[in-house]
Amino acid sequence: MSLKVTKVETKVYDGQKPGTSGLRKAVKVFQQVHYTENFVQCILSALGKDCAGSTLVVGGDGRYYGKEAVDKIIKIAAANGVSKLLIGQNGILSTPAVSCLIRKYKTTGGIVLTASHNPGGPDNDFGIKFNCSNGGPAPDGVTNDIYALTTKISTYSIVADLRCPIDKIGTQTFEVEGKTFTVEIIDSVKDYLELMKEIFDFVALKKLLQGGFKVLIDSMNGVTGPYVQRIFVEELGAPVDNTVRTTPLEDFGGHHPDPNLTYAADLVKSVASGNYDLGAAFDGDGDRNMILGRKAFFVTPSDSLAVLANHLECIPYFKKTGVKGYARSMPTGAAVDRVAAATKKEFFEVPTGWKYFGNLMDAGRLSLCGEESFGTGSDHIREKDGIWAVLAWLSVLAHTGKSVEDTLLAHWGTYGRNFFTRYDYENCASDPCNEMMKKLEELITSPSFRGTKYSNGGKTYVVKEGDNYAYTDPIDKSFASKQGLRIMFEDGSRLIFRLSGTGSSGATVRMYVDSYESDKSKHSADAQDILKPLVEIALEVSKLKEFTGRQEPTVIT
Repeated sequence: MSLKVTKVETKVYDGQKPGTSGLRKAVKVFQQVHYTENFVQCILSALGKDCAGSTLVVGGDGRYYGKEAVDKIIKIAAANGVSKLLIGQNGILSTPAVSCLIRKYKTTGGIVLTASHNPGGPDNDFGIKFNCSNGGPAPDGVTNDIYALTTKISTYSIVADLRCPIDKIGTQTFEVEGKTFTVEIIDSVKDYLELMKEIFDFVALKKLLQGGFKVLIDSMNGVTGPYVQRIFVEELGAPVDNTVRTTPLEDFGGHHPDPNLTYAADLVKSVASGNYDLGAAFDGDGDRNMILGRKAFFVTPSDSLAVLANHLECIPYFKKTGVKGYARSMPTGAAVDRVAAATKKEFFEVPTGWKYFGNLMDAGRLSLCGEESFGTGSDHIREKDGIWAVLAWLSVLAHTGKSVEDTLLAHWGTYGRNFFTRYDYENCASDPCNEMMKKLEELITSPSFRGTKYSNGGKTYVVKEGDNYAYTDPIDKSFASKQGLRIMFEDGSRLIFRLSGTGSSGATVRMYVDSYESDKSKHSADAQDILKPLVEIALEVSKLKEFTGRQEPTVIT
């Protein structure tokens, strides 16, 4: 029986503008009549002539409302002439796995259902983002097209009677007004596992994990559970007891699936016991990671990126491809800059958002990149990749025979240490935060701001310059402005302020503090102690407490 396409009249919803990682809103917003359908239709409409006959990957982190969204996507894709969908079993695919599948099968793109590290459940968040044919998040030009379409949509097309279960692996075909529409439900882990085996020496990693090196890996009830089970337990032989919270849950077990010292406190406590050589945690959709050494020795994401950059020869993939260059997001600590300079590799500083790395990778100029927000990745895909990062760290440790802490101490001894911290003030009132950023920009961009001296805790810092960071892509010359307020001091220290684009409501103010120290006697000091004078100066300059009404941050990393 041939299924019919129907056009449904709809209305415009304000605010369907994708942020740095797609459209994120509360579940209840997505559940509004036609809301999800509108956005999915606009994604497909933005593809234009590439939509008809296309193949798309669909999957997400398993959070609440995911299965309902997959059902809507299937019906709308069928109505818009999409030829085939590759969907993870039960709608489950990590964000790195989506990128892997897009690249492996050369699909037109993919629709990822995730709000990443945001909480899940009926009273929390959901998200939809589009990844392009290179496997990476849609660039500004594409998201701007999608948003423009959301402001004038009047109808969407759907095959309302199409029924396609997603719980069993296999292929289903449907006839839609005389054309064949195929849905293939796939093993969520298989293709990603095959890619990891091409990148890493699994024999060496298995020897490490079965030779007394103990790990504790926390999936935080996010999407990585099945990947951890297959890779670390079944392939590498880690005891199943060394993995925790590996069942994906729609509400992440009531926890906040963000791998940092605050929200992964249970892991920190367990590793602090001294029974594990490495602890790791991942976020809801599997693209972020946190690394801990024995006794919960914390590796900042900025340091993690720099250490991996300094040891890429430990990973077979880079022996084959060579190392092309390094990059970090602008707010990320500048540790990797020094590795790039020492190894004479090209280096890039880009705005926050993984999409900015994609052009550099596609042009063959970037091998390794990262963000201070616990994201690390390479050019094997076009997303940050939490499991890849842990396998990379294990590769370094297997190759060098050092502990996590000794690896960091040796790195700092060679390059010096960039002390780094980030203060997050979550769910603040938007208007005062916008006013704060406006006033701060006026101050720091004034010509008279240069040379200003700030003193605290016996230290004095002299302003070198201040600006609102802007970026011109060296590949396609696209321009991104207003990417974060920066105060740079003469000693190389930096203060950065941004309003986050990854929340679903209110405003999240992020304050970043980065300071370089070459004195080896200070390298083992607590970062918060070293940075306290700069933190106080940052609060003074921004008047953050006065504008937000917050005396303390929600999270410190």
